[in-house]
Amino acid sequence: MAWIVLLIAGLFEIVWAFSMKLSDGFTRIWPSIITASAMLVSFALLSWSMRTLPLGTAYTVWTGIGAVGAFIVGIIALGEAVTPMRLTAAILIAAGIAMMKLSSPS
Repeated sequence: MAWIVLLIAGLFEIVWAFSMKLSDGFTRIWPSIITASAMLVSFALLSWSMRTLPLGTAYTVWTGIGAVGAFIVGIIALGEAVTPMRLTAAILIAAGIAMMKLSSPS
């Protein structure tokens, strides 16, 4: 269950990163509200998952989901560049997430 909660926490991290971009430096009210709300949910779910998952594993997986997810959303929704080096970096992050999951005793 902790892994599912951690995955959802990571998805909320993607939401807050994207809405923060849309908030234009917190000058737009609705994206700013979405950012703050998604941050609270993401942190709360991360905290809950850390009850059973090791700190290093939980935090690394949460951050990695957010990083790779924000990268994908940036490409799809914002038209950000797709370069071989950026793709390689995202693949390495995803591989690290998988390795952390596989190496966790929980």
